[in-house]
Amino acid sequence: MATSNTQGINTLLEAEREAAKIVQKAKQHRIQRLKDARTEAAKEIEQLKAEKNAEYQQSVAQHSGESDQSLVQVDEETKTKIAEIKAAANENREQAIAKLLEAITNVEVAPHVNARPLKA
Repeated sequence: MATSNTQGINTLLEAEREAAKIVQKAKQHRIQRLKDARTEAAKEIEQLKAEKNAEYQQSVAQHSGESDQSLVQVDEETKTKIAEIKAAANENREQAIAKLLEAITNVEVAPHVNARPLKA
C-alpha cells in the first residue's frame, strides 16, 4: 500500500511538474508576443512619423513659394501707395503751407462758448 501511495504521489508530482512547464511555456510565449507587439508598434509609429514629417516638409515647401510671391506682391503694392502719397503731398504742399500761414496770421479773437461773463 505504501508503494502504491508513493507511486500515486510520484504520478501527481510528475503531472504537477508537467503543468508547471506548460504554464512556464505559456508565460514565455505571452511575454514574447508582447515584445513582438511592442516592436511592431514602434516600427509602425516610426513609419507614421516619417510619413507625417514628409507631408509636413512637402506642405512647407509648397506654401513657402506662395508666401514669397505674396511678400513680393505686398512690397510692390506698398511702394506704389507710398509713391502716390508722396506725389499727392508734393502737389498740395504750397496750398497746405498757405492755409497754415493764413490760419496762424488771421486769428479771430472771440470768447469761448463756455466762458461766463465776469460780474463786476
